Amino acid sequence: MSKRRLSKHQLARISQNQRKELGFDEAGAVDAQTSLEKCNGRIISHYGQHVDVESLIAEDEGRLIRCTQRSNLPKLVTGDLVVWSDDGADGGVILALGQRRNFFGRPNPEGQFKAIAANIDLVLVVFASSPTPHVSLIDRYLVAIEQLQLTAVLVLNKLDLLNQEELTELDNMLSSYENIGYPVYKVSAEDGRGMPELEQALATQTTILVGQSGVGKSSLLNKLSSGKLADVGALSETWDRGTHTTTTSSLYHMPGFDLIDSPGIREFGLGHIDEQQVFEGFIEFRPFAGSCKFRDCSHRTEPGCAIQAALEAGQIGVERVESYFRILDSLNELG
Repeated sequence: MSKRRLSKHQLARISQNQRKELGFDEAGAVDAQTSLEKCNGRIISHYGQHVDVESLIAEDEGRLIRCTQRSNLPKLVTGDLVVWSDDGADGGVILALGQRRNFFGRPNPEGQFKAIAANIDLVLVVFASSPTPHVSLIDRYLVAIEQLQLTAVLVLNKLDLLNQEELTELDNMLSSYENIGYPVYKVSAEDGRGMPELEQALATQTTILVGQSGVGKSSLLNKLSSGKLADVGALSETWDRGTHTTTTSSLYHMPGFDLIDSPGIREFGLGHIDEQQVFEGFIEFRPFAGSCKFRDCSHRTEPGCAIQAALEAGQIGVERVESYFRILDSLNELG
């Protein structure tokens, strides 16, 4: 059944009521901190028209309430701070959405950006030897993370499945990211190698795990929790792709930090950003921005190109430049 269309007057009245619930005065003035102080719950997970809200009310902190949301509110995501109220029937209703500090998301199949988590500190990009890690996918994640002004951490999982030759190959790939400043952790959710160092990096943070299906995000989650929190799916041997075991983003409390598990993907589109944002997403390119001879330099064959000069001088890696062009070419194909 389609939603009832509200009149402009009704929408304005609902919006005004929501602003009052968040502490705005008649002139619309209130600082973000005051808005957040009004929030008495945090969304832990999302299920269609309903969300699970963790109470932040002192006398009942930590209780989970299945809530519906008012029709005028934007789509809520895991990590959102909200104002909610009991509905008198062992459930609740979301009255207002607090101001988001930030958010992470990705495009839907139609190319429209869709937020999947909010108010996070770190984005953990998880990959493994199988499914085969591709530089292009990692770089797509990093471009999107940089564009949202979030902090990325790279995690190689399934260390226990690698022989020395495979490990050396992956070490060479990862060194290019370490050289430009991205933290890299090599771990095994199976035997625990590297997990203490990763836990230390996550301390006091709210972190979202992202990556291809089958890279072991749920196994990492279970290892970090010292128990079984998430279902673990077997890797499809036929397609070398993971099965989708996580269907909605959910927040879990760990000792000393919080983790948000997100649904796995096979590809990560960037149709929601432009070429300049792609350039800025390659952080080692930034010092050379605006230094090319021609303002509209494509950084491919033009004389006086600062990127090509940096490449020849070894200041930028060949694989990263090739990945940059692959991303641009994919955007042009979409356009």
